[in-house]
Amino acid sequence: MEKGRLEAFSDGVIAIIITIMVLELKIPKGADIHELRELVPVFFSYVLSFIYVGIYWNNHHHMLQAVQSVNGAILWANMHLLFWLSLIPFVTAWMGENYFARWPVTCYGIVLIMNAIAYTILMFTLVRHLGKDSLLARAMGRDYKGKVSTAIYAAAIAISFTNPKISFALYIVVACIWFIPDKRIEKKIVGEEPSCD
Repeated sequence: MEKGRLEAFSDGVIAIIITIMVLELKIPKGADIHELRELVPVFFSYVLSFIYVGIYWNNHHHMLQAVQSVNGAILWANMHLLFWLSLIPFVTAWMGENYFARWPVTCYGIVLIMNAIAYTILMFTLVRHLGKDSLLARAMGRDYKGKVSTAIYAAAIAISFTNPKISFALYIVVACIWFIPDKRIEKKIVGEEPSCD
């Protein structure tokens, strides 16, 4: 199967996820600038989640650049990732509305770690389809960034029971690690294209 429908569907779902998140930013009841103070935690959780969704979209796009075709297993692995991404608006709103309380921060971390696991499953499913010598397999290598991120998420979830603010800070650290798009695939694609000389 060609990958076009998978990409188009994924882009549509991600656009809807971002739309749902921004709708959670409720308009203040009054016209005084101080009314915005109540929105600060909601806004911070929105910004972090927007960055996370953007990171997943960006890396998903890069990963699919190395793929020519997909199969049923890839379609289901992609749906699995989209499922966990679709929960981001819920935990984002819950965390922001409750001023980064323990359980919302814990659940936010659980959704983030499940997104990371789902992305890894999609990556391995693609590699299995393409082969161990494929461009994607060579580009992904040992995936140290993915492993480090998952470990930080796990630590943040454990810490959230005693100090949710440190956990939130750790979620920011992971976002910083991934904020610059993963260049591994891009470098491999550019490196393997025939030169124009």
